Amino acid sequence: MSTLSIPPMLTSPRDDAIQLYKAFKGFGCDTSVVIHILAHRDATQRSLIAQEYKTMYSEELSKRLSSELTGKLETAVLLWMHDPPVRDAVIVRQALILDSNLEAATEVVCSRTPSQIQVFKQHYYAKFGSYIEHDLELQPSGDHKRLLLAYLSTPRHEGLEVDREMAQNDAKELYKAGERRLGTDEKTFICIFSERSAAHLAAVNYAYHNMYGNSLKKAVKKETSGLFKHGLLTILQCSENPAVYFAKVLRKAMKGLGTNDSALIRIIVTRTEIDLQYIKAEYLRKYKKTLNDAVHSETSGHYRAFLLALLGPNQ
Repeated sequence: MSTLSIPPMLTSPRDDAIQLYKAFKGFGCDTSVVIHILAHRDATQRSLIAQEYKTMYSEELSKRLSSELTGKLETAVLLWMHDPPVRDAVIVRQALILDSNLEAATEVVCSRTPSQIQVFKQHYYAKFGSYIEHDLELQPSGDHKRLLLAYLSTPRHEGLEVDREMAQNDAKELYKAGERRLGTDEKTFICIFSERSAAHLAAVNYAYHNMYGNSLKKAVKKETSGLFKHGLLTILQCSENPAVYFAKVLRKAMKGLGTNDSALIRIIVTRTEIDLQYIKAEYLRKYKKTLNDAVHSETSGHYRAFLLALLGPNQ
């Protein structure tokens, strides 16, 4: 469920473009106006505003925003302006090529549905002239890379139907590949985690716990490590409850000394129009503090105002 708050009496994309142009004119930018407009428009409306702006002022809105805004606010707003699949492509490309932030690339790839993956793969090639699989091949070899390549290329069912007998068999295979033996058969983990639907994996986790008295999550933590473990856990946790997964990532981003603003921006911006309301509810349930209050305490200025606008009411 989205947290995006759109005014009941919506101005036209043309009027929004004019207001943004006025906010940019003169000495300094009226950042409050920029936030007030863009943080309360959905992806389609933002795209129409950008089109109107370019038509009227012969300038890309994103370029003007980049020149007017700075720092973390600029990063957040520019990411917000993309259509969701293009945004995913931009995050993964930057993570693979510019930042070497394989954790972010893994999170995006392993938390998306098969249909979302297919669409953002198309946008990735259209925008960057390179296949995402090719850019992944440039990364160091290993089980992590094999998992991502398999997860990107394997079609998976998106329905809720589950074959219980098959789920039990998969649980047995994972037990034999991990906890039962000395060492780990990573190929079996990659095969099952990349080929099975989210509903099926949730059933495998349930069967594993019933059969061996231990959760599959604990088995993955025990038998794997590093980015490979991160990828498997992301797939597994998102198969059961994506909101719980993202609440944990947000908590990790804000816990301790300093804030991982990259993760904070990435999750709030990418989940606002999908399930941020559920993530907020899970955050409150798990940590006894609203996500709004947590973000408020870790951010400041217009950057804080923009993220809080996306988060919606403090509840």
